[in-house]
Amino acid sequence: MTLSRREFVSLAAAMGASLAWSGRAVASRSNWREARDHYPEGVASGDPDPTSVILWTRRPYDTGDRHQLTVEVAEDEAFRRVVATTQAPVSASADWTARVLVGGLKPARVYWYRFTDADGNGSRIGRTITAPLSNDPRPVKFAFVSCQDVNESKLNGYRRMIFEDERARPEDQLDFVLHLGDFIYEVVQYPEEGKPRFDRKLYEVARIPDALKASIFHLPTTVEGYRAVWKGYLADPDLQDARARWPFVCIWDNHEFSWQGWQSILKNPKFEQPGQTIKVAANQVWFENIPARVKAPSGSFDEFGSVPVKNVKIEKFGDDGLGLEANNIAAINSLIIYRALRYGRHLDLLLTDERSYRGPSPFEDETPGSLADWADYDGMFPDDLMQVLEGGRAFNGGNPPAELEFNGAKIANPRKDKPPQTILGGTQKAWFKDRLRNSSATWKIWGSSQGTLEQRADPENLPAGLTKQKWPAGRFANVQGGGYDSAWAERGEIYDLVRDAKITGFAIVSGDLHSFWAGYASAQLPPGKFEPVGLSFTGGSMSSVGGGEANEYVIKKDNKFRPLYLADRPGAPKPESTYNMMLRHGVRSCFEYAKSFDRAKARALSNPDVAPHLSFVDIGGHGYATVRLTGDEMRTEFVCIPRPITRASTPDGGPLRYRIVHTAKLWAPGERPQLAQQVLEGDPGLSI
Repeated sequence: MTLSRREFVSLAAAMGASLAWSGRAVASRSNWREARDHYPEGVASGDPDPTSVILWTRRPYDTGDRHQLTVEVAEDEAFRRVVATTQAPVSASADWTARVLVGGLKPARVYWYRFTDADGNGSRIGRTITAPLSNDPRPVKFAFVSCQDVNESKLNGYRRMIFEDERARPEDQLDFVLHLGDFIYEVVQYPEEGKPRFDRKLYEVARIPDALKASIFHLPTTVEGYRAVWKGYLADPDLQDARARWPFVCIWDNHEFSWQGWQSILKNPKFEQPGQTIKVAANQVWFENIPARVKAPSGSFDEFGSVPVKNVKIEKFGDDGLGLEANNIAAINSLIIYRALRYGRHLDLLLTDERSYRGPSPFEDETPGSLADWADYDGMFPDDLMQVLEGGRAFNGGNPPAELEFNGAKIANPRKDKPPQTILGGTQKAWFKDRLRNSSATWKIWGSSQGTLEQRADPENLPAGLTKQKWPAGRFANVQGGGYDSAWAERGEIYDLVRDAKITGFAIVSGDLHSFWAGYASAQLPPGKFEPVGLSFTGGSMSSVGGGEANEYVIKKDNKFRPLYLADRPGAPKPESTYNMMLRHGVRSCFEYAKSFDRAKARALSNPDVAPHLSFVDIGGHGYATVRLTGDEMRTEFVCIPRPITRASTPDGGPLRYRIVHTAKLWAPGERPQLAQQVLEGDPGLSI
């Protein structure tokens, strides 16, 4: 569907957007001359639809409160065919950022844009692409990324992405980049205040005014503090080049607000406190720097507006997990970012916010610790008991057990009368299920900030005598928890909808885990009924430290569980990550590989019930993933790079570790999806 000019003007008015309307192509009449130093964060575009896109820049001024920029949109990079020109305001109240909604564009077309101030100082030239019409059968291709920590790394993945896209055939180039969160890390370490983690390097990001201090980290608490961090991130040249090349579609994860925060609660390992004012500040600065089809409290795209809240402790939570304190609700609702984008015949992209509405954690009650010495099992906790805790009073169809049991020890179920965990919250979940149920696209892609594939182990197969008590037979352990991988009730509710409504082409792309994963979406795993209803993929971090890297430094050589995480091949410069093998094949494979270094022999001991949902896992992978969708196939490619500790010196972003592609044909209602893998370059090691 295309909009008339009148309809577009109404849409822009509803969004409070500065707007431009495409018309007859003419040569540029501006006095633009490139002066990038006047636009220190570059340019960007976002959330394209078939006839419009949002353009962004930041042009700071030393004097005055408000100025005007001229934005031009052209069909050619030389701006000989300019199709839209308008004025865009920038003001001190919006930190000199501009957002412009440009309409009347042609579907599935490349456009070029630039900004110019009154003195002719021009931004760099940006490139953007509109979406195809909803009935357009052409393939859709996008990249998905997450977790870019520039405090201790560089963004070489973007350089590789640009290098490959510039050399691809036009029909194989990316249409957009999906950013799944942790665009910034609000925790900032100053280079002079201690050593970096592991073998990383510390880079200057920002000096944060009004910061809280947590251990070695400084945390923003005000708009000015978050603005300082965002400026530090947007100064990265590879990120600037990526934002200038493609439209970005963004959601947030935790670090855009708070490390372990949820709703409007500020939380990290050192403290937890009410943070309603901080949540509003974080939302404002995200809005100022991300071009997205979201509505600010002011009702205007030009500036965020005021949301007066106080930091008040949240005492009560509703059954949908929402904290019922008025300031909390106002802070959360100051910016609603969950939304859907249609991209041709083949893609409905459903984006969810998994931090603002999630309820209290079901796993923080210390009572289950009296069941056993979990340290003797390296912190592993029974998968089945976690499901009881997570399901609360809704577990087992509303009949939760009165007691929890492990190896003969029993305690009262501390969550027997409490509601089940929610990550989406009631209102967002109802929206998501309705959009999913009514989608007419070939592929329904859930853009989830958190990974959905369970991380399990089979400690019943640990070598005899390794633990004081043998792990009971037939019970698996969850080895991570806290995200969508341990949200069985809500995840099962969504998967059951997919099954019962006979929805095909359902797939998930996610971030957060700093690792690459590929597998199947199933509500249950053995000993329950394994019933895949879709596909699930997690992309490696763009640069942030992953579990595989941390294990190399944290797990000591004399740790009796070391073979579950690392194998020390004689003469090798670094250990291999057997953690991948444990999650994929189980503990027997790990101990065998750490002894023989024979992959075939180790995989021959694979436990088929530990992870039938996984086909690939690399717990230390960096880089990005691409997705190509057609009427009959989803093709997901992982592009893994070495640890990006320093910026690559070559235009290609440096070497690759591996490239692996996962393909699945569109399945019919009632059929199971089937993934096929092919390693195209390099060696993914123990990840398969």
